[in-house]
Amino acid sequence: MLRIFKTVNDLLVPQDQPGKDCWINLYMPTEAEITKVSEATGIPWDFLSDPLDADERARIEADDDFLLIVVQAPIHNETNELVPYLTVPIGIIITPDAVVTVCRSSQDLVSQLLTIRPKNISTSQRMGFALNILMRTATHYLQALKELNRMTNEAEQNLYKAMQNKELIHLLTINKSLVYFVTSLEANEMTMNRLLHSRLISLSEEEADILEDAITENRQAIGMASVYSGILSGMSDAFASIISNNMNTVMKMLTGVTIILTIPNIITSTFGMNINLPLQNSPIAFLVVGVITLVICLLVWALFVKKRWM
Repeated sequence: MLRIFKTVNDLLVPQDQPGKDCWINLYMPTEAEITKVSEATGIPWDFLSDPLDADERARIEADDDFLLIVVQAPIHNETNELVPYLTVPIGIIITPDAVVTVCRSSQDLVSQLLTIRPKNISTSQRMGFALNILMRTATHYLQALKELNRMTNEAEQNLYKAMQNKELIHLLTINKSLVYFVTSLEANEMTMNRLLHSRLISLSEEEADILEDAITENRQAIGMASVYSGILSGMSDAFASIISNNMNTVMKMLTGVTIILTIPNIITSTFGMNINLPLQNSPIAFLVVGVITLVICLLVWALFVKKRWM
């Protein structure tokens, strides 16, 4: 998908063709769209295609008058409920006349990021526009982390009510998203620090402030993700132990009941043999044997309770 915008009176206005000081947004693009943008702007083909690789790491690269910034951004996973959030690469290409963003997501992630803080966006300030995307990417991580924390609390409450493997697996999938976040955030931080101290570009004081704010937000997200991941790992281990302990308790109870039920079976089997037995001619033989069996079962049950085996 190819969309072109330009800031007019502080608003992003759609454009028909690429022009000076415009923003070209490519998300889930076709090869024809990539070719069109490459021919119109002169951007190298690999600058436009590399961010479409799901495994592309955060980095910066310069080629003549073009600067490529790749960062990882969080995205809600709509195709697989087992992992609530994933990270996808976003390519930001700064040219002498325009800013180009490339993302493989079908959700138009860059436009979603720009709606987090809709003010102070100008496509004519190309570097500032790119840095604002970095800032809002870090902010989007914080929002996603809050949502993951809410999901964790909900799963924890469900586990308290019913110890089921389904809820435990849910916790593990949330932890998987947190691992993705920590890895991507650390790579983003390295990229932003390199951008701040790089000799490839010269940042104004305002742009440097935006980038430093983005680094601060990113570090905060790293701290939150690390803490949540640690808590979730400990919680998962604890609940796994509780589920295992509950299973052992049930098995112990069933074993005790089985032993107690074996006592009447042994006694009735004995009195069922074809040999001379006590009370075989007594009219109250069944009652006596039943009472003796019941007393023995109760004594064994009391012994098990006293030993805390039941």
